Amino acid sequence: MTTSLDQQVQTDVTAQVRAVAERAKTASRRLATATRATKDAALHAMADALVVATPEIVAANALDLERGRAAGTSPGLLDRLELTPERIVAIAGALRELAALPDPVGEVVRGQTLPNGLRMRQVRVPMGVVGMIYEARPNVTVDAAGLALKSGNAVILRGGSAAAATNEVIVDVLSGALVAQRLPGTLVQSIDAWGREGAVALMHARGLVDVLVPRGGADLIQTVVRESTVPVVETGVGNVHVYVDETADLAVAVAILLNSKTQRVGVCNAAETLLVHEAVADEFLPVALAMLADEGVTIHGDEATLALAPEEAACEPATDDDWAREYLSLDLAVRVVDSLDDALEHIRVWSSGHTEAIVTRDLAASERFVAEVDSAAVMVNASTRFTDGGQLGLGAEIGISTQKLHARGPMGLGELTTTKWIVHGDGHVRP
Repeated sequence: MTTSLDQQVQTDVTAQVRAVAERAKTASRRLATATRATKDAALHAMADALVVATPEIVAANALDLERGRAAGTSPGLLDRLELTPERIVAIAGALRELAALPDPVGEVVRGQTLPNGLRMRQVRVPMGVVGMIYEARPNVTVDAAGLALKSGNAVILRGGSAAAATNEVIVDVLSGALVAQRLPGTLVQSIDAWGREGAVALMHARGLVDVLVPRGGADLIQTVVRESTVPVVETGVGNVHVYVDETADLAVAVAILLNSKTQRVGVCNAAETLLVHEAVADEFLPVALAMLADEGVTIHGDEATLALAPEEAACEPATDDDWAREYLSLDLAVRVVDSLDDALEHIRVWSSGHTEAIVTRDLAASERFVAEVDSAAVMVNASTRFTDGGQLGLGAEIGISTQKLHARGPMGLGELTTTKWIVHGDGHVRP
């Protein structure tokens, strides 16, 4: 039962978070009229400030990492949490890349002069205030701030307790850089100080927050989708599949598989399930599983896979839980399928709708795979790790949307805008 004290605490937190949102709304109105030159200068200033503040950021991050290890946080999540000087340079570079991209605000989506002489345009405009709820990803703090700024939005961040110290420093650095550029520091704000109660208040700040983007594990995302009264763009977990077709170049398939699984394991576009056509399983799997073993990958395989696994491979029988898992670790579910139909059916049943890849030399097979797979991104003869805003030329991304309304796939600048209809007449009245 909720006590009166609990209710009072939530009421107080709600008032504090609404005050943050009101400041963000005011700041967003000022940013809506800013020129591209103003926004780009601010992005460069934010990037420079991050690099200058590297010692402070790394020191705060070390505290978060220490707490994470003590709490038994998984290696994959610790990898997401860690910020090294090199990673700080990279995220600062992403801000500079955003500055080089076209400004989406004011872009004419379509327009025409109607037969009655009315001049009609549909143009991109900022959302206004974007809320972000995410876990253990301090790089998202920077990406979200940069994307929001370039697209004309204010952003309110709830980065979670795992990265609290790191995010506090980063938000202070970014806000200070904005003020130095004569923009409101309240364009970038954090509500981490109010914990879970703050997240609940953010989810209920309808009318002040225009869109909410959750980014993290399945439990976090589904909680936000269920509880929020603010419109939500659902980002999904990455139960990502690689299918090796019977016509695949097997050397290419091994390279794609290794990159998809092991290049970085704690990310949503890493492969979690391998499907192999039975016609090439005898030749492909012993080699592929041995190379995966060299990388420390544990195989969760069906009977056919386990029968072909080399001695050095760490293997265990797969269950339905394995087909459904986003491991975010050095684990891979592997199944031998008897046809493309079988592979497509497995993906239909178990996919989270994020990214799937086919390795094949058969054009008809690739075209069918592209047409029938119902995921946000489909790769043909390419690693699943390319489902990424930066890799696809969008600059940084605020998340990978696995829903179908408004935005799907990597969410870059355009996905953080909405549109406005502008109609010019000359005394027109409707007959």
